[in-house]
This record gives sequence, C-alpha cells and structure tokens, in this order.
Amino acid sequence: MKKLLFALLLTPVLATAQLRDSVRIKTDIYEVIYSEKLESPRWVKYTVLCPNGTASRAGMDFYTNDSVKTSSNEDYVKNEWDKGHMAPAADFNCDKVMLYKTFSYLNCALQNQYLNRGVWRMLELQEREYAKKEPTVVTIEATFSKTSYKLPTGATVPDGFFKIIYLEKSGKKIKFYFPNITPTKEKYTEYEIK
Repeated sequence: MKKLLFALLLTPVLATAQLRDSVRIKTDIYEVIYSEKLESPRWVKYTVLCPNGTASRAGMDFYTNDSVKTSSNEDYVKNEWDKGHMAPAADFNCDKVMLYKTFSYLNCALQNQYLNRGVWRMLELQEREYAKKEPTVVTIEATFSKTSYKLPTGATVPDGFFKIIYLEKSGKKIKFYFPNITPTKEKYTEYEIK
C-alpha cells in the first residue's frame, strides 16, 4: 500500500520533470522551438509563401500534436486570449493542405485578442506586400519572464513578441516588439525598434 501511494504521489512530479523546454521542429512551411513547460512556442521562423493565396480556412480549427505536449482549446475558453498564429494562415493559403498545417498548436500562442486582430494583423498584411516583391523571411520570438501569467489550464501567456522581417533581395531587416496587451499605439510602425 505504501509503495502504491508513493508511486501515485510521484507521478505528477515525474510528468512535470519530463516536459521539455525547447523542442525544435521543422515542417515544410515553418520552423519552431516549442516549450512543453510553457505550452507555447518560444521561436518561429517562416518564409511567406502565398502572398496572393485564396484558399479558404472555413471549417479549420487548431489541432494538437501527438509527439509534443502543447496548449489546447481549453486554454482559450472564456478569456481575452486569441489563438494567435505565429506563422499566419494567410501567408500559406496557396491550398487547403498548406493552410491546414498552420493550424497546429505548435504554431499557436496565447495572444491578446486586440493585438492579434489589430496592429499584429496589419503587420502580417504588410509582410505579404513585401513578399509580392521579394522573398520575405519572418522570425518571431515570444518573450517570457518569472512573472508571466500561467493559466489555470496550464499554458503560459507570453509577455510579448519580437518580430524580425528580413527582405532577402534588399538585405533589409525590420524589427518590432509588441507587448502582449491591448495595443496602446494605433499603427504597427510605432512598434518598430532600431
């Protein structure tokens, strides 16, 4: 009986200890470093492939991955956090197969709904405009701290997001930092950092 009780008490500790902080995954459309401990991507890199795509996302929803412990739908219920695509669906809507690949929770961060639907979305539109003229590579780093908010469901909310847009032909890098809050500035250009 004592052995069984000890095993039951130890199980949550072992499960937590086995969570990985940095799992690197490369798909055919984006690369991600995912933290199972935070249940969030730490870093995502992609090249905008479909600046003029028209595939519909109707009926698509995010899905979990069997080999990596990710956030899930429960983390997004009745709160201010959107399922924020890190590699945007609209950058990969050449066809439904490619579009669907962006709906993995590996590519999803808890993002303030007003940020996701506002200046962040407007910058994604600009990425596609750049990509119509030259190859456009985007890197996003989610930032976390000791005071990052952890939801009761287990996922941790990023404090903010660094985004670097690299225009390959011109060699230009454009850098931004967005706090993960309701935006206080109206234009994405106001979040540019030098």
